[in-house]
Amino acid sequence: MNDLLRELKIKVVEELQLKEVDPEQLADETPFFDGGLGLDSVDLLVLVAMVDRDYGVQIFTRELGERVFITLSTLAEYIAKRRKTK
Repeated sequence: MNDLLRELKIKVVEELQLKEVDPEQLADETPFFDGGLGLDSVDLLVLVAMVDRDYGVQIFTRELGERVFITLSTLAEYIAKRRKTK
């Protein structure tokens, strides 16, 4: 799980081109929205596509997205439980 969290931090920063954010400095409980990374709905769509592409995990309803995209930890936990093994 720690490796997945570390990998996710790097991918989120790279995918969203968050130049001022150091992935090493992000806490596992960093929120995606209010008071955290401050993402918007476009950023969320980019992350949904990245999760599908890189992990084979789909997030296809708003309700599911609201439960998964809370913090980096909640996203990592969801991916860990559902990702397809390579």
